[in-house]
Amino acid sequence: MHRAVLLLTCPDRPGIVADTATWIAAGGGTIVDAGQYSDAQHGLFLQRIEFDHPEPIDAVRASFATVARRWDMTWALHVPAPARLVVLTSWEAHCLYDLLGRCATGDLAASVAAVVSNHDDHREAAARFGVPFHHVPVGGSDDVAKAAQEAEVAAVLREVAPDLIVLARYMRILSHGFCDEFGPRMINIHHSFLPAFAGARPYHRAWERGVKLIGATAHYVTADLDAGPIIAQDVTRVSHADSPATMARRGRDLESLVLATAVRAHLEHRVIAYANRTVVFE
Repeated sequence: MHRAVLLLTCPDRPGIVADTATWIAAGGGTIVDAGQYSDAQHGLFLQRIEFDHPEPIDAVRASFATVARRWDMTWALHVPAPARLVVLTSWEAHCLYDLLGRCATGDLAASVAAVVSNHDDHREAAARFGVPFHHVPVGGSDDVAKAAQEAEVAAVLREVAPDLIVLARYMRILSHGFCDEFGPRMINIHHSFLPAFAGARPYHRAWERGVKLIGATAHYVTADLDAGPIIAQDVTRVSHADSPATMARRGRDLESLVLATAVRAHLEHRVIAYANRTVVFE
């Protein structure tokens, strides 16, 4: 028996669950886990089914295509397997170390194929885990230098061809072209509870506003800054006694945990993104 994960979205109508389950049973399969959600506002039905089956995956895909056409489904059939990640980072190292450690210990079903940074500070960290490190500095503050640096990063990503790109506090604004090419497989961690305090220096702006909660948000990347579909969020309490520095210290633990949660959900094929939002099946 082989394991597969089916993700599907279609117009919501009666009979979808029964038809899909019947198809699995008719092929000799067994459902291991299933979750579903009906979005009344958008008129959509979304489902995740994890199941075992006896046939080669290509045959399973070909067989399900008939069911998908019947219900006008957008769908993907995944085979669970360790993924290859590329981590993009700047000078902050906490999310990078967390991802390297989780991949090395098997907490995440993935390996880090490369670390790319516009700073050279984390070369040693990558070397400790036996991961290739690419230092791609920004040669200046003008648009030409920024575009050249981004083009070099894109060249590395095309060469490595990762399953997922993780922006682990990569403090660069990405161009529309870069986001269009890599966005559907890029996850970013932002150090605020979005949509509050999008953009730069969110802890400083949270302190100035006097908030009592700060948070972290992991989301898919789109061309709109910090506005992609949200996958995971969490918060922690702060008080008048906190400074921007202590807020940032409290936030670092949140950022690492929220990013790992989002990466795990993506790797386990538990996320369906639509209408700039997500359904995350627990």
